[in-house]
This record gives sequence, C-alpha cells and structure tokens, in this order.
Amino acid sequence: MENARTVSVMNVGKSAKKLFWFALFLIYGYGLVKVILFKYGTVDAAVLGRQLQLAVDNPEHALHRLSFGNFTPLESITRNLQRLSNRNDAVNLFGNIAIFAPLGAFVGLLTRMKWLGAILVAFLVSLSLECAQIVFSMGTFDVDDLILNTLGGLLGYAGYRLFTLQH
Repeated sequence: MENARTVSVMNVGKSAKKLFWFALFLIYGYGLVKVILFKYGTVDAAVLGRQLQLAVDNPEHALHRLSFGNFTPLESITRNLQRLSNRNDAVNLFGNIAIFAPLGAFVGLLTRMKWLGAILVAFLVSLSLECAQIVFSMGTFDVDDLILNTLGGLLGYAGYRLFTLQH
C-alpha cells in the first residue's frame, strides 16, 4: 500500500510540473505573438478583427503587401551581418534567434519530439507568424526570419537536450 501511495504522489508531482511548464508556454506564446505582430504596442483584438476584415474584403491588399517581402534566402541576414554596428540590424539578427529559442526548449519539455520535430515546430510557428503579418498588415514577410527563427528553435531544443543529459 505504501508503494502505491508513493507512485501516486510522484504522478501528481509530475502532472503539476507539466501543468506549470504548459502555463509558462502559454505565457511565452502570448509574448511571442505580441512581439511579432504588435511589435511593442498593446495587443488589441479589435485591431486584428479590422485588419482581417480588410484582408478578406480586399485580397489584393495582402498580395500587394507580399511585394514588399523578402523571398531571397540570406539577403537580410547578409545585410544585417554587414551592419552589425547598427543596433536595429543586430537586434533583428540575434533577436529572431533568441525569441524562438524558448520554443525549442518547450518542445523538448512538453512533447516527446526529437530534433526533426523541434525544427518542424519552430519552422511552422515562424511561417504562421510571417503569414499573419501579411494577413493582418502588421509587418512584412521575410524568408530570413524563417531561417533565423528556426535556428533559434533548434538552439533552444539543443539547450534543453544538453541540460537534460547533465541532470
């Protein structure tokens, strides 16, 4: 009987820990959407609704916004590397990596996915946010953001794996 109680307490502790990490993941997800879509302004669902309605009513508006995007891999990355002394370029380069690193760690913490799964999740979340910028007219599409964000997710997953191997 004592053994069953110990296992039950351990399972409750494990569930509480998963719930804690999931709650932290939701907070991170909110912050990610806020920074990517709203930059540093307030999150406003009404604004999203109006922007979505604009995209539905005028699909050519979204197509026009796509013309401002970067679809050439490494173009923005190269430009940012050449101008690292410019604070905005450095923030764009390293910020895109840093903001997705927690996503990779959360993939490790909350799922049983391996490396490829972590890469795929980071890529798909990044692609969704890049496309959302077009639909909601809140930024421009940049293929290099996909590359940097996916790299960030991969580095976050690698950090998670290194940490769990040591403990």
